[in-house]
Order: sequence, then structure tokens, then C-alpha cells
Amino acid sequence: MLSRNATPADAAGIDAIHMAAFGGDAEVRLVRMLETDGDALVSLVAGIEGARVGHVLFSRMTVTADGKPVAAAGLAPVGVLPSYQGLGIGSALVRDGLAQLPALGIRLCFVLGHPNYYPRFGFRIETAAPYESPYAGPHFMALALDSALPLPERGRADYAPAFARSS
Repeated sequence: MLSRNATPADAAGIDAIHMAAFGGDAEVRLVRMLETDGDALVSLVAGIEGARVGHVLFSRMTVTADGKPVAAAGLAPVGVLPSYQGLGIGSALVRDGLAQLPALGIRLCFVLGHPNYYPRFGFRIETAAPYESPYAGPHFMALALDSALPLPERGRADYAPAFARSS
């Protein structure tokens, strides 16, 4: 499996991946809105023998910690064609995307996802707990990409506007 940065030529393949993985077009619309709005930071596709089989997107977030802005990203969506699920493709895409974020100045990454899956990448509920968010709760997790980033007493984390428009 190879992962690479997505290009405009990948759009139809990315749409097909999310339609198949999620059984609807909500994630397709979300990806398109994030890209149109200019909020997509890292978009990767996974390929096997020339076929696109997975996609992950990290987008810009508006985050403050103790009243100061923090460069942050949100992980969503990640999708893999059903016939390729369970092979580690989604995990590889997440790892590859996380590895690109520090070079973009991103210090913190959030995800809204399964609490048994995302901790394998370092995401923790405790790291997200100080941040107010419409998504706060047991599935809202964060990963500090900068070890010098202190855990704030209070913060606010808002996903890109496309998330509110797509719900």
C-alpha cells in the first residue's frame, strides 16, 4: 500500500471511497466543502496496484488554550473501501497524515471517534477534556503533536465551518 497527497484528479475516487465506506454522501459533501473553503490541510489517498482504496483528511480548526490561539487540525473523515477494511490501510493513512502536520505548524490534533480505536495513535480523551466544543464528550479526543504544548486549564475547539453546515 502506498499513500500520497491527493490531487484534484483523485476527487471521483475519493468520493467513491467515502460513499462505499459510509453508505451515504455526508462525508463526500464534507470533504468537498472543506476543500472548497480552503480548510483542508492534509488529504492523502491510499493505493493498491493503482486503485484508490482509502482516503484521510485533516482540516484546519479554530482552537484557543487559556485565551491564546493554538494551531490545530481535525481528523475527519477517514474511509477505506469495505473490501480493503481490516488490513491496516486506515491506520497507515492516519499515521502518515499525523506525520505531516508538524511541518505545517500544527501543534494539536482532534478527532471525534471510537475511544477504542484512536488511542493507538496517541489520541486521549483527557487531552481534549479542557476544551469546550459542540462535540465534547466520550468520543472527543486530542493528540498533542508538540511535547512542549501544556495542557490548558480551559480552551475552546471548533472544527472548520463545513462541519456545522454538513450536519
